[in-house]
Parts: sequence; structure tokens; C-alpha cells
Amino acid sequence: MNQKYDVIIIGAGPAGLTAGIYAARADLKTLLIERFGAGGQILNTYEVDNYPGMPCITGAELGIAMSDHLDKFSVERVAAEVEAVDFAEGENKVVTDAGTFIGRTVILATGNSPRKLGIPGEEELTGAGVSYCATCDGAFFRNRTVAVVGGGDVAVEDAIFLARGCEKVYLVHRRDELRAAKILQKALFALDNVEVVWNCIPKEINGADEGVVKGLTIEDVKTKEVKTLDVSGVFIATGNNPNSSYTDAVDKDENGYIIADESCKTSLPGVFAAGDIRKKRLRQVSTAVADGANAVYSVQEYLI
Repeated sequence: MNQKYDVIIIGAGPAGLTAGIYAARADLKTLLIERFGAGGQILNTYEVDNYPGMPCITGAELGIAMSDHLDKFSVERVAAEVEAVDFAEGENKVVTDAGTFIGRTVILATGNSPRKLGIPGEEELTGAGVSYCATCDGAFFRNRTVAVVGGGDVAVEDAIFLARGCEKVYLVHRRDELRAAKILQKALFALDNVEVVWNCIPKEINGADEGVVKGLTIEDVKTKEVKTLDVSGVFIATGNNPNSSYTDAVDKDENGYIIADESCKTSLPGVFAAGDIRKKRLRQVSTAVADGANAVYSVQEYLI
């Protein structure tokens, strides 16, 4: 705890790595705290085809490329789990299992985590037919049959998006009515290649032995009838959980996302939020990168 950094970045996804690059270029004394290594959620994406200038790159390759880029600069990095934070203007304390660090500013870039179904085949086939992001991975299932699990706005939007390129889309929902906005439901029901499977819950994603999705086994919650949908992709849209439980000091919305505008400024001076942890409309690699740059620009303004 004998060192004081200009900025401590918590999280090593695209937002955190970008912030690190920009902070280093701004000649700020920087510490990057990473939990599971660099890359964030993109490590779980088999192929990324919508990041400008890098078509058909795997999520792992993109994460490594960003991490290698950061390593060209003198940014201190530590692999650690954040246990607590104590924000005080100019003396922000970050407590981890690898020690305690103090920063004049802090950038929170810990992202969010998809809400898992917790069924057989899900973990094994994530990135091999199981996806939590239709806009990221939908293009790889063109002219194929897929299933979307969920009944809220995101699930319906995903089904509509996928229907543009897929041969058929099943929307599997555990109730007999959707929770999505009526205007979205109207658009969904107008599509000929979408079939809503009511009152059903997923029980197993098939194909783990072959390393690729072969089907989705579902159960009717009323009749207990079990059947399998013949699909080559399963998109899970049952929500996300922001990784923000380590602090209640900054303002959050009702879902736990940190409230910050495009400047990435939170309710506390000297504390900034970037990437998927921030309350925002669209969560993509490109928007996370933009947040990382904006956050450091705001840090510089604050320090000046």
C-alpha cells in the first residue's frame, strides 16, 4: 500500500484494456486489476465478426490482441479478486486478495455476467452453439434453425433479429404470455419463421459429446411432456447480472448497473464506470472500447 496510482482500473475486458492503453498514453501511473485474465466476456465468443477491421477473429484472439497491445506500455497489472473498495476523494482504496492499492481515481470496468440456465450442455457448448448475444453471433447461424430462451424485451428482440437470417426461430418461454413490450410482440407475431413455444422450460442442450449443439430438450410445465427441438444454436436471453456487488457507494439502477453518462462519471468524484457495468442501451465490444477511452479522458479532466 506504499504506492499511489493516478488511476486504478478494475476489470480487463475491452473497456478495461482500452482504458489501460489510453491511460498509459496519457502518462498516468496506472494499475490494472484483472480477475480471470484479459478479454472479459469475449473469451466466451467463438468468433467475432462485427469489430471493425478484424473480421472473423475469435473472441480469444481479440482478447489476446488487446492485452498484447496494452503490454507495449508500462502499465502495472495484477491478477487479483477485489474484496472491497473504499472510495474517498483522492484516496480511493481497493482491497484485493493480493493486497491493498490506492488510486487518485478508479475506473470500474467489471462488466456483467449472463444469467445462466444451469442445465446440462450449457457450459460445455458455450461458444459452440450456445450464445448469450444474438447480435454478436447471429450471423453464424444464417439459414439454420435456432432457439431463443426467454420472454422479455431482449429475448423478443433477439428472436426478431435472428429471424432475418435464420430459416426458423423457436422462442421458448416458460409462461403463456410474453413480458416484452407490446410493440415488440406485434412485430414478433408477424414473422412467419418464428414459432413461440409456450409454457416450456429448457432441460438440456444436446450435443456436448460432439462438441456442437444438436438440439434443445424442453419440458412443458403443465403437462410435463418432454420433447426435443432440432436446432443448431441456442441463444439464452434470460437476463444479465452486473458485476457490481462489491460496492454500494455509487448510484445504481434497479438492476444493479452503475449510473454514468457518456463521460463515464459516476455519482462519486474520481470514480468512473466503463463497459458493460455501466447503464447503457447497447453492450458490445465497440461500445466498451469507446467507454474505456471516454473514462480516461474524464480521469484526465478530473486530475487536472
